[in-house]
Amino acid sequence: MWNRFKRLLRAIFGGLIENAENPELILQQVIRDMRDKVPQMNENVAQVMSTQKLLQKEIQTLERDITEYDAKIKAAIKQGRDDVATTYISAMQEKQTALERSRAQMEAATKASEQAIKFRDSYILQLKKRQAEAMQLISESRRARMQEQLSQAMASFQLGDEAGTFDEMRDKVARRAASAEARMELATTGVDSQIVEIEKEALSMQVQDTLLAYKRQMGMALPEPTPVAGATPQTDSSVSVEKTLGPSEKTRAIE
Repeated sequence: MWNRFKRLLRAIFGGLIENAENPELILQQVIRDMRDKVPQMNENVAQVMSTQKLLQKEIQTLERDITEYDAKIKAAIKQGRDDVATTYISAMQEKQTALERSRAQMEAATKASEQAIKFRDSYILQLKKRQAEAMQLISESRRARMQEQLSQAMASFQLGDEAGTFDEMRDKVARRAASAEARMELATTGVDSQIVEIEKEALSMQVQDTLLAYKRQMGMALPEPTPVAGATPQTDSSVSVEKTLGPSEKTRAIE
């Protein structure tokens, strides 16, 4: 039972951690951690190199002391001071022992310094390589995220609420347009519209009759046809035109 519970907890928290992991943030943090190690590595290399420099100065000092003791020994021997020469010899031997020890340390420090510099340079190269790789991975991650967002948007247009909204609005607009067309058709086929058409036709006929009367008066129209027996005589529109014209207008019309 306990194993099953632990497995359940691992599954739950493992899923949460996996969903919460952002590759871009993790890669950026890794690069920052690697960069933070560079100053410490430079400090270690500087310490190794400082030890090497100190040993170099110590060796130079010991070599100078040994040279001085050698001159002092020779001077004491020339003066017959063997006791003083013996003391200088003992001191010089100690300096020689220290010189050998310093030279051995110097050799080890030189190797350590070279290795530290090589390791530091190799680490910096790896850092640059990891940085380039991280930038590429971050770009791929961003491109993948944009593709996921685009695919989700396309899926929402196909299957989501937005698609249903567009369909609903399209149907509503279609129903409204159909209703407006039906009302317009009903308005144009009513009695009022027919009366308007008749009045327009009557006005057009009256204008044509008046135009014909002017043409007849000016001798530009054909004579009126002989009325048929039994037909209702029609009033010539020229009479109305003559009534509307004054004397001077009549004279000009006859001319």
